[in-house]
Amino acid sequence: MRQVRVWAASACVGFVRSCGVAVVALLVPAVWAAAVALGMWWGAANPWSWVAPFVLVGVGTLALSRPVCRTVRLLVARWAGTVVPDGYRQAVPVTQLSTGFWWNGFGYERTRRDALIDQKWRLRWKDPANWRDLWFTAVFPFTAGVVAALPAAGAVVVLIGLSGSGTAGYVVAALGLVVAVACSPYAWRVLEPVAVRFLRPSAAMALADRVDELTAQRADTTVAQAAEIRRIERDLHDGAQARLVVLGLSLATAEKLMETDPEQAKALMREARVGAATSLTELRELVKGINPPVLNDRGLVDAVRALALDSPLDVTVDAGEPARLDPPIESALYFGIAELLTNAVKHARATRVRISLARDETGIVVDVEDDGRGGADARAGGGLEGLRRRLVVFDGVLEISSPAGGPTRARMMVACESS
Repeated sequence: MRQVRVWAASACVGFVRSCGVAVVALLVPAVWAAAVALGMWWGAANPWSWVAPFVLVGVGTLALSRPVCRTVRLLVARWAGTVVPDGYRQAVPVTQLSTGFWWNGFGYERTRRDALIDQKWRLRWKDPANWRDLWFTAVFPFTAGVVAALPAAGAVVVLIGLSGSGTAGYVVAALGLVVAVACSPYAWRVLEPVAVRFLRPSAAMALADRVDELTAQRADTTVAQAAEIRRIERDLHDGAQARLVVLGLSLATAEKLMETDPEQAKALMREARVGAATSLTELRELVKGINPPVLNDRGLVDAVRALALDSPLDVTVDAGEPARLDPPIESALYFGIAELLTNAVKHARATRVRISLARDETGIVVDVEDDGRGGADARAGGGLEGLRRRLVVFDGVLEISSPAGGPTRARMMVACESS
């Protein structure tokens, strides 16, 4: 008895799902049928009777192709648990390079407006995923759509048979009922292999997307490197360089006063010694900003612990057995944690921060959580967006959860291996 109930429930659920798949599959053929009916209604006397159906078919198919494909992906993910990537090209941030040109992910333009317009039309017409969606829209009704329509067709046959009279009508109704009940649990399942076969990005498309992604990353890296070089030059010019110039002048003056006014010369030399010590401190801070010595000597975990000791917040560092990573990855994660701590102090007004570093089978995961007021947003040109771009170079991901009122949770994930 229990198996009968399970079968009945499966048949009912399968019937509903099959009808849903059939409806989605018949959307575009319905547009085609409407176009044909429109042409027949106008008749041969109307000179536009043969043009309008083609226009309606083209516009309707283009308009429905992406919604149909998105609906199919949603149904497959919800019913079968299979995620079919869409493979659509995403608009990358338009970035101005040091040369003055604007990079939009496809080419270089002289103005930001031209770069945005070029990016919009290239995404609309040159994305291979659009042509793949059109092909799927044409194939879908004649593959999964036909199979999914079998239970509904069986139900229609049952109604036709019952509306008739005599033994033949009952036989037809019985055959329709058998088809509807037998096919219902399985008819909708054809959707998954068809969607995976025709909607999944091809190897060539995945490779092209990867090339585009790496090209955009190269542009971001160029901008970040140029900004970092300008920062170093500015710090050297305004800090250590100015102090060294003053130090040289003081030593030259002390040399002239050595015989005529020894006391004044000694005072200038004392000032020069203080200036030299200050310049050395500034140079050390500058070098620390480029690549902290503790990071090179002791690794990421100990460098983060040293960073936590210097923070005015109550910082807790939770890390397992320290393992060395590639130096560029350690540097990116270190400065990412430093950026998040700075935001917690300056913007979130937090009092406590918890930093967690963990390794899994794919890479390293860093969680930073504070008890601040929340509202953090990775807006364009901000520190969080810069951190996201720094991690993308290593195929890393930054996830931010910061509701109003807090807390703010940031997760950095980078695929890597221990060295």
